[in-house]
Amino acid sequence: MANVTNMATMDEPEQEDTLADPQQTEPATHSVLMRLREMIVTGKIAPDSKLRAEALATLLDVSRTPIRSALAVLSAEGLVKYSVNRGYTVRAVTIGDVFDSIEVRATLEGMAARAAVELGWEPDALRRSTDLVAQARAILDRGEWSEQIEYEWYELNRQFHRSIMVASRNEVLRNAVRMTLIYPILGDAARLCPSLAACISPRNRQLGAAPPSHILESQAEHEALLDAFRREDGEAARRLMADHVLATKRRLHAIVIPR
Repeated sequence: MANVTNMATMDEPEQEDTLADPQQTEPATHSVLMRLREMIVTGKIAPDSKLRAEALATLLDVSRTPIRSALAVLSAEGLVKYSVNRGYTVRAVTIGDVFDSIEVRATLEGMAARAAVELGWEPDALRRSTDLVAQARAILDRGEWSEQIEYEWYELNRQFHRSIMVASRNEVLRNAVRMTLIYPILGDAARLCPSLAACISPRNRQLGAAPPSHILESQAEHEALLDAFRREDGEAARRLMADHVLATKRRLHAIVIPR
């Protein structure tokens, strides 16, 4: 597990949770789960690496208990696999897996958007979601772009999508969405997902000095979703969300070099 050992001093970002982690998970496991998932989907832990609880506990400076719990969740999600002889190992994620996961996520998040309207948004929750979109718009209005700015925008994007999942009040739906998070959600998958990056030209993986067109389009789609929520149009919200998620697949499919 050389890739992991070499990262023992890296400062990994911590979030409250990812898009749809199970609410019953202990806080320590939430944090470990988020960090391990991001390390796997970005290739910081390479495919087929053995995941030893002791080494990971040292790397993440936690006890072995949340590590074991997180590995069990990641195994259920399909990001790692378990065998009696080898223990837990990282499963290789293919381009096909990523595209399939986006297709399923589009349907599930569309359902969540419609459910949030049908059940009725809590005023405070809708205000918080509106504020997240406004913060993201303010970032883009500066007209600048960098790896750090990209991360900040994608973190607001994550929180916005999560707010809709929470508003759906559907734990089964949230658990199902977890199974689709096999690619990076805190940055451009074209650059950060190894299986995609290997098949995309450097030109299409470069960060420009200004916000890229797909981010501007995604922001506009968030704003259209908010409008559908305010109009209490559940079917429009479902359609807009599904198409919004599928836009990622269309963009990636267009720039992947056939092999």
